[in-house]
Amino acid sequence: MGRAYEVRKASIQKTGAARGKIYSMYAKEIYLAAKNGGTSMEANASLKRLVDRAKKEQVPSDIIKRAIDKVNSGADESYTSVRYEGFASGGATVMVDCLTDNVNRTVSLVRNAFTKSKGKMGVSGCVSHMYEHLSVVIVKDMTEDEALESLLIGEVDAKEIEAEDGNVSIYGDPSDLYKIKDAITNAKKDAEFIVDEVTYLPSETVTLDGEDKENFDKLLNMLDDVEDVQKVYHNVNL
Repeated sequence: MGRAYEVRKASIQKTGAARGKIYSMYAKEIYLAAKNGGTSMEANASLKRLVDRAKKEQVPSDIIKRAIDKVNSGADESYTSVRYEGFASGGATVMVDCLTDNVNRTVSLVRNAFTKSKGKMGVSGCVSHMYEHLSVVIVKDMTEDEALESLLIGEVDAKEIEAEDGNVSIYGDPSDLYKIKDAITNAKKDAEFIVDEVTYLPSETVTLDGEDKENFDKLLNMLDDVEDVQKVYHNVNL
């Protein structure tokens, strides 16, 4: 079914957490973006893009405002980005990205999720080499030819373009996400983006069943309960 199918399935998984978890995730990211680049969205492009994404995810405005106001008030919170890699029951590969103010707490909770679901945490790099780091843009009601023309005019290189179900999926370098979006928007002012994100796609996927599938679902549910977990990438066909 192509990459677009896998991206949609992965996106469903990544946004399946409770709304409160998503709000907390964005609050941390927005605070860090404002702390590192300033609280003005006109001067801080990273903050603006993050706020736009949060609004798309229906994060309430007061949560966004509080996160930015923390920086203006002089609050000094420290977060560390960490990634854990491992194997789920049945040999599936999993990468867990976290943003935490207590690495010891986070690694303990993530390791516990792997152990309780009969999986195993591995060393850094044991899984990530099996994934491709890409920007992914899926545009509703657009043909492959229209997308290609838009990118040519915008002088943006894409790794791959794929049409499916009346939509078009564009894959590019992680740094080209907003170049791709701008090229599409310049050509189609009312363009609707189903997916616009930087993600990791597995080079190969697996299908689990029986006890392995039950254990894998348990792992995802336990990781969803860890507040520090930002994103989970895996190679399982859901």
